[in-house]
Amino acid sequence: MLLTTLFSLPTSMALDIDDEGRMLVLYDGTGTRQVNEVAPDGTWRALTDLDDTCHGARFVPGSSHVVVEHDTGGDERGQLSLLDLDEPGLPALTPLVHDSEYIHRLVAARPDRVLYTTNRRNGVDFDLVARDLTSGRETVLYDGGGWVMGVDPSPDDKWVVLSKASSPANSMQLLLVDTSSRSVVELTAEDAHNDQGPVAWLPDSSAFLVSSNADRDRMAIRRYDVSDGAWSDLLVDDARDLAGWPSPNGEHLLVGVLQDGEVGLELHRLDEGAPLVALDLPAGGCAALTMATPDPIWSPDGSFAAITYNSPVTAPTVYRFVPGGELTALRPVEVPVELPHPESLRVPSFDGEQVPVFVFRPIGESLGSTVVHVHGGPEGAAMRIWSPIISALAGEGHTVVVPNVRGSAGYGKRWYSLDDRQLRLDSVKDLAAINSWLPTIDADPKRAALWGGSYGGYMVLAGVAFQPELWAAGVDIVGIASLVTFLENTSDYRRSMREREYGYLATDREFLQEASPLSRVDDIRAPLFVIHGANDPRVPLSEAEQITDALTKRGVPCQVLVYPDEGHGLAKLTNRLDAYPQAFSFLRDHLG
Repeated sequence: MLLTTLFSLPTSMALDIDDEGRMLVLYDGTGTRQVNEVAPDGTWRALTDLDDTCHGARFVPGSSHVVVEHDTGGDERGQLSLLDLDEPGLPALTPLVHDSEYIHRLVAARPDRVLYTTNRRNGVDFDLVARDLTSGRETVLYDGGGWVMGVDPSPDDKWVVLSKASSPANSMQLLLVDTSSRSVVELTAEDAHNDQGPVAWLPDSSAFLVSSNADRDRMAIRRYDVSDGAWSDLLVDDARDLAGWPSPNGEHLLVGVLQDGEVGLELHRLDEGAPLVALDLPAGGCAALTMATPDPIWSPDGSFAAITYNSPVTAPTVYRFVPGGELTALRPVEVPVELPHPESLRVPSFDGEQVPVFVFRPIGESLGSTVVHVHGGPEGAAMRIWSPIISALAGEGHTVVVPNVRGSAGYGKRWYSLDDRQLRLDSVKDLAAINSWLPTIDADPKRAALWGGSYGGYMVLAGVAFQPELWAAGVDIVGIASLVTFLENTSDYRRSMREREYGYLATDREFLQEASPLSRVDDIRAPLFVIHGANDPRVPLSEAEQITDALTKRGVPCQVLVYPDEGHGLAKLTNRLDAYPQAFSFLRDHLG
């Protein structure tokens, strides 16, 4: 089966590079993502072999140690452990920061300490903590409250930039922390409708670059100078989103350029006081590099960068890029079948807006059926990236339509704001527009199913509930059945950020109820296939239970799979190979 073949292909993801040119990568050849070391000569060594997924790792400079972040059963409560590269074979993991009730996210490792964020103070707010690796003493650098989602220390360790979720939907506030005095400067307003992307310091710690849509529709590369507190635009493109990563030697700037689901990667010369000059990447470049994968990582001397590359026909693979030289895969993965690239089209919606969609044509004989595959978020985006599920659906003979309905990122601030709060159901209306449009691509609207995970799962349930006459079936993965019970039962630290997008329980409960698929469950007649992880900290298992219970009582065909060792989605290969073939069989039965 094509699905099994594609899921079984290993993927890799870049994490860190040390002074000797060694790399840390996540590699899932064992069925879960584990930390591996890649020596300068290309030799690989496994450093972890856990039952669960590893999320990150950093070299401790000037030592043989590596800090690893890992969780249990997909619960997303990261724990930090230390291993010694000098140990022969598979190094033992020694607990460094462990408390299974709370989250600990690895930020950075320095010669004498480790920086991490944690919500252990009250379960809601994230503090920034520095832990001394010799004494074990901890110093809190920031405890000002809020969900700190990004932390970027300056090279000289005098400053830290915090990216914190702010009050408007899909917005981030930037804070500058003095690590000596712990004083905090608000670089952007807490109530500003600004998204902020990757932050990258210049080598001398005098300034940092950030991807930001402050005062504009698209993400530009902006510069903040610490000495005078001045902002300036470094690189702006009114039609595309930009992000930048300067090299530690101050010579180059890697620029990611996002346009219609693809991220091109450009190399620029970064000479102080001189204009940026674009340089050509080697043949092929990284035309499908996506901001959904890790940022490019420069070696400490700036001689090369590790880039995680993928495309609809290329599994995620770490490449070594030398400016002016080669782009070389560390461990190439050969895809044994020819997979399709999508067409990029636009669908007219109910109010004249144009919904971007990617269309994957069937591989081989067409069944005449369609699967509309909706991304999560809702502030996420469907990208032209590696997706075994989408490719395998096309391999089954389905036409696969992958939309970026209103509310999706990647098409400007205006577009991702069109589904906020009271506008929620307008994004669901985009699904109806897609169904009506299907005959223009020779697809049968009466044989169309919805597939989605997380917020995409909400869209599946909303589609079959609010448009019951349009959809023949639905596959809901960790989806939201009721916006009310979801907000009531999601993890405490997530609630405030989710309310800013969907609406507030205290003031918007009536609308949240009206926009919930569960409120229209009596209208659902399409058969449903539901997948959920028992340890999901984002969308509780109760969301799957209440929708499947209600449909079962009404006699609507409904199958549910619950995995006790998974969280928000399926991370383990064994569970994917169990669940997804059953979902494919379900679609064959109901679309055939």
